[in-house]
Amino acid sequence: MRAVLTFLVAFGLVSCAFGAEITSPQATLPQTPLTIQSAKGPQRFTVEMATEWPQQQTGLMFRKALAPNAGMLFDFMDESNQSFWMKNTLIPLDLLFIKANGTIVRIAAMAKPLSLDNIPSYEPVRAVLEIPGGRAAELGLKAGDKAIHPIFGNAPAR
Repeated sequence: MRAVLTFLVAFGLVSCAFGAEITSPQATLPQTPLTIQSAKGPQRFTVEMATEWPQQQTGLMFRKALAPNAGMLFDFMDESNQSFWMKNTLIPLDLLFIKANGTIVRIAAMAKPLSLDNIPSYEPVRAVLEIPGGRAAELGLKAGDKAIHPIFGNAPAR
């Protein structure tokens, strides 16, 4: 009986931890510069670094605006298949899926706010960059362009 009770208490605590609903935007995360080398030349952004699971889970939820050259870079440390959704995200976003060497392999443009639709990477990626919706098209960003940032080993650490 004691083992069953212990299991139920532990299961309840884990369920509460994973079931916590995110209801407000997270504070601004540490920022760093990121450049994308494109056919139209270098495109410079200032990105918030989402490197830990709680930061990545919340992302840009509940933000009401995002400056044109701002974004959030989700660093997963290793390449793996990734999937995003727009739950509780109030603004449209472009999602740029980036390999470990900095190569953009996919751009999911104008992700629909508040959608629960799956937005997959379709292949293993090291990072995902979220920028304002439509910005990738405005700047002429395409798959094959190169993101320059220390996590990709192609820029000095700051």
